[in-house]
Parts: sequence; structure tokens; C-alpha cells
Amino acid sequence: MARQLLPEAEGYALLKNAGIPVPRFSVAQSREDAAKAADTIGCPVVMKVVSQQVVHKSDAGGVVLNIRTPAEAAAAFDTISRNVKQNVPGAVIDGIIVVQQLTPGLELIIGGKTDPAFGKVITIGAGGTLVELLRDVSLRVLPIDETEIRAMVHELKVSRLIAGYRNQSARDEEAFVAAVTAAARWFLQTPRVKEFDLNPMVLYEKGGCVIDARIYVDDAPEPVADGGRPELPDRLLSIGSIAVVGASQDPNKVGYAITRNLLQFRGSLYPVNPKAEEILGKKAYPSLSAVPATIDLVVIAIPAKGVPQIVKEAGEKKVPLVIIISSGFREAGEAGRALESEVLATARQYGIRIMGPNCLGLMLPHQGINTTFDPVSPKPGKIAFISQSGAIITTIVDWSLPEEIGLSAVISVGNQADLTFEDFVRFAGNDKETKAIILYAEQIRDGRKFMETVSRITPTKPVVVIKAGASAVGQKAASSHTGSLAGSHAVYMAAFRQAGVIPVNSIRGAFQTAELLASEGYPRGTRAVVITNAGGFGVLSSDYAEQNGITMIEFSHSIIDELNAVLPPDWSRANPIDMVGDSSADRFAKTFDIMIRNQDIWDIAFVIAVPSAISDPIRVANEIVRFSKHTRKMIVGCMIGGDSMKTPLRILRDAQIPNFPDLEDAFKAVGTIGTHRCSTDSVACRHGE
Repeated sequence: MARQLLPEAEGYALLKNAGIPVPRFSVAQSREDAAKAADTIGCPVVMKVVSQQVVHKSDAGGVVLNIRTPAEAAAAFDTISRNVKQNVPGAVIDGIIVVQQLTPGLELIIGGKTDPAFGKVITIGAGGTLVELLRDVSLRVLPIDETEIRAMVHELKVSRLIAGYRNQSARDEEAFVAAVTAAARWFLQTPRVKEFDLNPMVLYEKGGCVIDARIYVDDAPEPVADGGRPELPDRLLSIGSIAVVGASQDPNKVGYAITRNLLQFRGSLYPVNPKAEEILGKKAYPSLSAVPATIDLVVIAIPAKGVPQIVKEAGEKKVPLVIIISSGFREAGEAGRALESEVLATARQYGIRIMGPNCLGLMLPHQGINTTFDPVSPKPGKIAFISQSGAIITTIVDWSLPEEIGLSAVISVGNQADLTFEDFVRFAGNDKETKAIILYAEQIRDGRKFMETVSRITPTKPVVVIKAGASAVGQKAASSHTGSLAGSHAVYMAAFRQAGVIPVNSIRGAFQTAELLASEGYPRGTRAVVITNAGGFGVLSSDYAEQNGITMIEFSHSIIDELNAVLPPDWSRANPIDMVGDSSADRFAKTFDIMIRNQDIWDIAFVIAVPSAISDPIRVANEIVRFSKHTRKMIVGCMIGGDSMKTPLRILRDAQIPNFPDLEDAFKAVGTIGTHRCSTDSVACRHGE
């Protein structure tokens, strides 16, 4: 059976059976049936056309409200039949449903959708005819429990109306939570239901009821997840020997660049090329089988058609891991898809794991490994970067060097024929060199497996993601309100939040957030102090704090007295602490000492320092390092300036204290972290625990 919209009466029956409140109803096939149904149900009633061809009933003249007598019901039957025939020529009228007309109340929506990556999701929000205009919604990937459903309700702006607003009475939140819980359970346990809208569900002071239901069903079987793939063993990326198939003496060839990059590898390197005896000072071999040693990794950089044979040779040599740089596979069409399937079948026959194909490769700076053709290699560091885009990787690596950002791993996933995002995230999660993980994702194939994998890592190691494809351009028109509200990007964002992943909007923001977390960890809350020798930046910091959900604490009289003792008479006497422009490093130090003694009242300290004739930026940087060592809190450096700040910034980097040359970026990064932590632990966020 192809996807179809259930008749409304059948939908009501399903919902009632699931424990979701619906009005009394009956389907009429004649004007006499309509009159009898109105009498049985009790007036007033609403009548609506039942037709697969009529999606928007009101627009077609297929709805009549406020029917107060059986005679009016009979007349409404005729009116609806006539309107639909005129407005939707060719529509087949399967009947006209007569429904109990309920009194007005707070209109909400409960919806469900089947996402191709993450499966079934549920959406709730403000309902009625303005649902897509208001877009006051909360979304989760199923399954979820009642606690999570309550959290969804409280995320809504309309929750203020549910609780009671001004002179309006509170509505029955428990009834709404019960209906959403029942809908989530029913949706998850009913495979044939693919999408639904319950809009509106009217909520009263006591109880509630679904007025309109659109339910789409399809009996097509659910896709079966590939459960036969074993996890990537961590030891697989502890590499002692590498062979490069396609190694070349020609500087214009990819194989040359890969071999050149691997000259820094501390293990054994074996170039493979049947036409060369030596490449870049290394003995070359005519084939893999000719290499007289065990090989931990084979990098393939030859035309696609030759790849299956090389994978077979690698299998015969018991190579555990193969990286296929070559393109021309699934991304190139059906012939390439068949070639990729052949490679994968051969790899599985021999127990080989495949990275790629069509990938840039792998960089493990702590091991001196760079299997890519990127002209530069990153410095070792604490951040793992896993990307679906090779071009993004080359740009990031090039940018990281002057910024002095170190990387623990750089991984290009390519087509993910075998090894996927989940495998590499798990590796980075277990890697002792990695303190934070950044993902650049365009598409995740198995969303549920991704969530399961990442949610085991995020409690102890932060994962930041940039998700490409937020634009709705090119998307098909949604068939329901829920389809419109729960677009693909919205589902990704909900899934990320549920798994503890921090979504960001830019590459720069991703690295700033990851660097901050890798060095400082999560703050205990969002209570902040700002310490500065620049009044203008202090004023800006207050604005940025408010914009990014950061709480600027107020000082008690006792703390102001302490600060009065070490600061000049014209200091700001408030937070931000403007120590005025003639502040020396000693003044910074004395202010830091007061904040150290009172660190129970704040969670984050922004230290803003600008060049002046009085302050010594190098000494200020050293005082910031001391400040950081004597607190349990997040210290954010904002040393802003030109050449005079180069050495101070190096001092902060060496002490693993992040510095933001742009003040707004600092508050955005901290705000992103704070918002994420508050969404996952609202109690701890409020109390700074």
C-alpha cells in the first residue's frame, strides 16, 4: 500500500484506542444519516468532508461549524457536498463526519514524523491555524520518557498560558502530558503510521481533547539497519607500518604528496609502484605482496577501477585497515556504486576495515601520520576533527597553523562504505590525546546508532558539531504541519541535543567552543565576572552577556569593600570591574586574589586586557595563568591588541588558557556552552552546582 491519509473517523478510532481523548463522532453517508448522528451525539456539532483528495477542508468549503439541530445537520450535508464538488473537481467524497463541537480552549498541536536518518520524532507546540506562523514548537527523537515530555512542554512559549497568564486560569498540564505520552507510545509501537497531526488539541482547565486528526500510513517495510558491522577496534589506529599504493615520483600526483607527508612517520613506510625502485628516498615495491613485512595500513591512491584488486591483495596479506583516497565510487553514479559494493564485499570477506572511499585520509599528529595530500600537517593538540568534506579539512589544517591550534586527529569519512562517523567518534572518545571532538556533518546515515554512540561519549568528553544544510531551499513541500515544523535540520538539532552534542553555526565557533572546553571543561553555571582595564569593553561585555544568556553577578557590600581597598577611587564599583586605564599588572593580581577568595559566587571570569603605557601585557598574562591555577572555574582570556600581545598570547596558549581576540566571540562561545549545559541539566545550571 502506498502512503495515504486515513479517513478521519478511522484516525479518531486509532487515537481513542491509544488512550488519546477524542470527541464523539459518526460518519454520515446521507442527509438523513447526518441528522440522526447530530441527534445522537448531541448538538452543537461540526461537520467535515471525508475525502482523500481534500487535504485542506476549510479551503474547499468542506467544513460547517455551529450546527445546532438535526435539521441544520441535514442541510449542512448538502452544503458540504455541493462546495467540495465545485471547489475540488473530481474529488471522491467518502462521507461526511459529524463530530461533537467542543467549547473553545487553548489550542495546541501534537505531531509525529518519520525522519529518514533518525526514525520517528514527536513535536508539540502552539496549535491552531497559526501553527506554522508562530512556530512555537519543541521536538524530540523517540523514544522519550514522561520527564522529557514535561521538559518539552516547559520549553514552549505557550507554556506560560498553560500555567495561567494574568487573569486567565491555568490549563490542565497533566492532561496534555498524558496525551503526548500516549501519542509517543502509540506512534512508536505502530509501524504503519508514518506521520500525524493532532491539531488542534484543545486544553481546558480540566482535561483536553483532540479536535482534528490527520494520520498518514504506509505498509512498506521499515529499512533494516546494518547490524553486522563490528565496531572499530581502538588498536587499529595504533599504526606501526604503512604502504602507499600509487606512490609516485611525480610531484603533480596525489601519490607523491601522500608519500611526502608520510616521511615524518616514525614507523615503517613502503611505497608501492611497479615502475619505480625508489620514491623520495624510500625503497619502492612492485606490489603489496612484495613488501617483506607486516603492514598495518594500506593507503590506496590509484584509479577506482584498480581498487578492488588492491583490496584483495591487502586481504591476502592480512592487512587490517585500508584507506581509499580514490574517487569514482557511489558519488559518481550507478557504475561507481557497484564498484563500491564490490570493494566492500571483498573487504568483509577478508575482515578488512575500509576508510572511504573518496576521502582525504587520516592525520594523527601525535603519531606523525598524515595519509592525505594536504600540503601541510597540523601540530599535535587536543581536538579531534572529523569531517565529511575534504576541502573543509584542508582549509582548517592550513588555518590552524598560524592560529597555533593543535589537533589530536583529523579524519575524513568519505563515502562511509564501512567505517562511519560513529566509529571515528568512538575512537576519538577513547583516545587519551583527545579532549574535545568537532564534527562537520552533511548527512548521518544511521541516526539512532549515531545518537547511541555519541551519548556514551558526551558525558565525559565534549562533542561539537557543525551541521551543513540548514537551508530549506530545495526541500519538498511538507504534507502536514508536522512535516513543515519538523524539517530535517530541526530533527538533527533535536537529536544532537538529546545526545549531548553542542551544535554551532560556524567553523570558527566550533573551534572556539571546543578549545574552551578542552582546556577549561564545562563551567558549573552561567554566573560571570568581568575584569578589565578598558571601560568601553566592559560596557560591551554587559551587552554581550545579556545577548548570550550569561548572568552578570551583583557584588555584595563586603566584596565591594575588598575591591575598594585595592582599586582606585574611580573604579566602576560594580560588575564588570573596570579597574580604569592606568591599571598595572599588580592591580590585576590583587583583583584576581579577591575573586579567588570569593570563587563560590561565580562560575566564569572574563579577563579583558588592552595595551597601555602602564600595564605590562606579559606580566598580566602570567597573572592570568596564576589566577587560573588557583580556581576551579572557567577563565576566559580576552587580551586584545596587536604585536604587543603576541608573547602574552603564547603564554596563555602554553598554559592551555584560550584567548579570544574578539570579545563578542568569547561571549558567544561561553553562551553556547552555557545554553547546552542548561538544556541538559537545568537544576545545576540555575544553582551553579
